Amino acid sequence: MQYVNLNATFGELTGVISPTDYLERLPSFVEALPAGARSFTTDTDHYDFYGKRCVKDLSLELVRFGDPSSGENNEIELRFRHNCWKHEEDLIICYTGVSSFEVDAPAGPEWTNLETVILDEILPHERGCTHEIAFRPGTLTVTCRDLTATWVDTHCPNKAP
Repeated sequence: MQYVNLNATFGELTGVISPTDYLERLPSFVEALPAGARSFTTDTDHYDFYGKRCVKDLSLELVRFGDPSSGENNEIELRFRHNCWKHEEDLIICYTGVSSFEVDAPAGPEWTNLETVILDEILPHERGCTHEIAFRPGTLTVTCRDLTATWVDTHCPNKAP
């Protein structure tokens, strides 16, 4: 499997970072993350590719932008839909103090062109943290003061018995 270039730029983290490399290096920078980002990043289920609370295989369902007139307090909410064969909950990530929102997708710079999540990385940043989410295909990157990740119950009529 070839890993996407997640453009990690914290300390010696540059270039292509595999999930194994990221998890090995996480203890060296986790304390530099804001509280919400640190909590989401250190959740043991987050990077368990077969776990019910792993971001892998989620689908981006909605991007909601806050009031741009609020300046530094800009907020963005991402809603991810579960995969009926893997997850039992949807994921909502709320970003506060957003200073950058970037989408890189082959079909154009729209979030609707992104498909399923492959993996994600949260890294410290001078403004708080960056959260880069790799999709099949494309990436979405948010730079923010902090984030809150919440798993919410959902009804799944297609769930395997």
